[in-house]
Amino acid sequence: MKKQFIQFVAFFLLSIQLSAQKAPNIIVVLADDVGTGDISKYRSLHTDAIKIETPNIDKLATEGMFFTNAHAPAALCATSRYAIMTGNHNYRSPLPWGVWSGYAESVFTPETMTLGRLMKKADYQTAFIGKWHLGTDFGRHSNPTKPYRTRNKNKIDLDLNIEKIIGGGPMQNGFDYSFTLPSGIQNVPYAVYENDQWFPLRKDSQIGIINKLYMESLGIELDKNQGLGDSKWNPKQIGPLLVNKAVDYISKKAKEDKPFFIYYCSQAVHTPHTPADELNGIKIAGTTPSKHMDMIKELDVQMGMLVQELKKQGVYENTVFIFTSDNGGLHIDGDTWNARHEPSDIYRGCKNDPYEGGSRVPFIVSWPSKIKGNAKTNKPVLGLDISATIAAIAGVKLEENEATDSYNLLPILEQKKKAKTHPFVMLQGGSAKQTMIIENGWKLIIQFDKKDKSDATRTPVALFNLNENVWEHEEFNLINNKRYQRKVNYLLKKYNDTRDGKKPTGYHF
Repeated sequence: MKKQFIQFVAFFLLSIQLSAQKAPNIIVVLADDVGTGDISKYRSLHTDAIKIETPNIDKLATEGMFFTNAHAPAALCATSRYAIMTGNHNYRSPLPWGVWSGYAESVFTPETMTLGRLMKKADYQTAFIGKWHLGTDFGRHSNPTKPYRTRNKNKIDLDLNIEKIIGGGPMQNGFDYSFTLPSGIQNVPYAVYENDQWFPLRKDSQIGIINKLYMESLGIELDKNQGLGDSKWNPKQIGPLLVNKAVDYISKKAKEDKPFFIYYCSQAVHTPHTPADELNGIKIAGTTPSKHMDMIKELDVQMGMLVQELKKQGVYENTVFIFTSDNGGLHIDGDTWNARHEPSDIYRGCKNDPYEGGSRVPFIVSWPSKIKGNAKTNKPVLGLDISATIAAIAGVKLEENEATDSYNLLPILEQKKKAKTHPFVMLQGGSAKQTMIIENGWKLIIQFDKKDKSDATRTPVALFNLNENVWEHEEFNLINNKRYQRKVNYLLKKYNDTRDGKKPTGYHF
């Protein structure tokens, strides 16, 4: 009798503890220009010749679920980031193509459901850390409240005031805390902002001009435009700065009543390839065959630091950790190729291409208290599925006009037998203005007329059968084979009907 009473009390106390447990913390990590071949867990599916190990990211996959048929919404970063942030395909944006500068007008309105606003709706503490690249407002010294817009990229306008973000940034779009770079490490302004205020990199920092000569003095090639920035700008310092801010945020928020949501957009592995000398006591720069691969190692160490802090604070088991990338891998580093590292794994193409290597990305979800470890699925998923998935996890309802193309992946994560995902996938290419539709392994590439701003002129240019060897079958273009004309017409009509009919392609339930 006494034993039964003790068991009853123990069960009662456990029930109270479980009922009192808060909703899970959620961390979404968006890597920059990381292909499936950059992650050793994915690369090992096709070869034993691994050139760079990513043990921390691999462990997330081992302890959770990893998706082997995942795509970024677009093969180029800014457009992909819009889709991930909103859960909407790029064609629903007022600016569906191209890359926005750090001084571009934001495409978000106060009514746009962003990841930040979504999680605020779920009563989460929200933080954005890293590369924004979705447009930002800065004022002028002569007119502090009027947003500055770039007129001449080659001219440095000294009237521009970059000491404060006045609109269009993370804090205006649902994030309580922001530590951000408007254009990442690759473009103007070359500065970091904490809660909209310029964050000086050193005590003696001033606003100065970052040009080719200055970057050469650091041994770095200027990647994009010269312009205003922190006089002590050094992109090698940015990765450690970002991850330590994220670690600090976790340590401060983990014990609070409200759960937290972090959208962490790493600087790695975008150019310029400027790996940190050391991070978390681990040597980075010069420890792999290329600077590009050093950046992959730095990214992996960053992920290890986030997990380490979650475990230190005792919240790892109740934290959803999603890792993916904004587009496919890079093919620009000769040392990487000489080392026989394959950023795109077995897939044709790379970032900015309409081929699989342009949009195939790692997609990993870890939630130790809910997801059975070492789970793998080949179901098709997109980065824009993050919205509906975290909404379901947080228990918040999305309206019909919100995240219209986002698919709730929670049933898949729970490994329910009848769990569904996209019956077909629509993607966007890069600067060549192409889109893709994939259904049952058949892929159609559609070329848009660059001169037609209405996007009404669409021509099918390639048809591939991805059902067998993906690389081989994306070499053989079947577009002019009469045998497959019905398939071409069917996929083109499906794309046009879906897009022009403004049909939602997501599922929230």
